[in-house]
Amino acid sequence: MKVLIATDKPFAAAAVNGIRETVEAAGLELKLLEKYTEKAQLLEAVAGVEAVIIRSDIIDSDVLDAAGQLKIVVRAGAGYDNVDLAAATARKVCVMNTPGQNANAVAELALGLMVYGVRNFFSGTSGTELSGKKLGIHAYGNVGRNVARIAGGFGMEVYAFDAYCPAETIEKDGVKPLATAEELYATCPFISLHIPATAETEHSINHSLLSRMPPGAMLINTARREVIHEADLAGIMEERPDFKYLSDVAPSNHARMKEKFPGRYFSTPKKMGAQTAEANINAGIAAARQIVDFLQNGNETFRVN
Repeated sequence: MKVLIATDKPFAAAAVNGIRETVEAAGLELKLLEKYTEKAQLLEAVAGVEAVIIRSDIIDSDVLDAAGQLKIVVRAGAGYDNVDLAAATARKVCVMNTPGQNANAVAELALGLMVYGVRNFFSGTSGTELSGKKLGIHAYGNVGRNVARIAGGFGMEVYAFDAYCPAETIEKDGVKPLATAEELYATCPFISLHIPATAETEHSINHSLLSRMPPGAMLINTARREVIHEADLAGIMEERPDFKYLSDVAPSNHARMKEKFPGRYFSTPKKMGAQTAEANINAGIAAARQIVDFLQNGNETFRVN
């Protein structure tokens, strides 16, 4: 059986080596497609493979149709909105992610963005400190928990809201659980956003929530662009000269935001949360192990469809 690594943004060499060792030790064959520039190359590569490891690569119905023997796709990372889950399910293809493998990398970036923001983008002007400030974590999953851990080291007062995480779990980490998103945004001038992009969360970070934030507000987004109501965000920044937005994913109106809000808006050139050597290796090898376990033992622990 064949396993394909299909990555237009390649894994680190150490990750590829680790994936190869895992796959070949299980008696499987590894194929590699890196830095491809056309969808046709991906369509050709998936033919005849039983498993695919991807990063931000798009797996849609065309790709699934070209992969007649495909049994499993693993997204090396937490988010999987680049995979058409309904199309995969219809073709009896299992889709998995690798939750937690990139969590520390994304959390460190979130705190790095906060430091960059409170120090006025390292402009040489006097900034403020994070110590003693209230941080709200919106969604207390793997990344949110790592944000809480690191923020504690900065001496921040950490709060969290997660509709699906028991309050007792949050409290065990020394974090204060809040009952609603509205309460979180009204309490904390710093918000670190970690909700997934779903039909329920799309555009949910809107004027109603953002307008509740205390003076000196800063929204950090290392989640997805789709969860932000971009017109509402721009409106809040027009209304409030104290409001800053720093993101790991550029909004569709990036150029306009950069022009209108210098010193208060920043976005990384591309999504960088998982762009560390450690996360790259961890997620890639985890994906390979999950594929081997699925093909040999039928383990579907991390199935998302």
